[in-house]
Amino acid sequence: MVNSTEVTYIVLGITFIAMIWYMTNKGRENLAKARDDAAPAVAGDDLIDGAAKNPEQFDEPDDDALEEMAELLGEDD
Repeated sequence: MVNSTEVTYIVLGITFIAMIWYMTNKGRENLAKARDDAAPAVAGDDLIDGAAKNPEQFDEPDDDALEEMAELLGEDD
């Protein structure tokens, strides 16, 4: 016959084994994620959208842009 102390030890043992299993699996997942995050970036793997948010703003230059362009071209003299 199994008394309550033995049942308690069995339940605690099973719980202990389950906790060890969970912690090792979680640790492996975290290490794998850390390795992936620390891996060097490879050109073309990232998803960057190259479109301007407001492309219409470049259709007509404003006065500041025209003045800056004239200054760069040396037409202010």
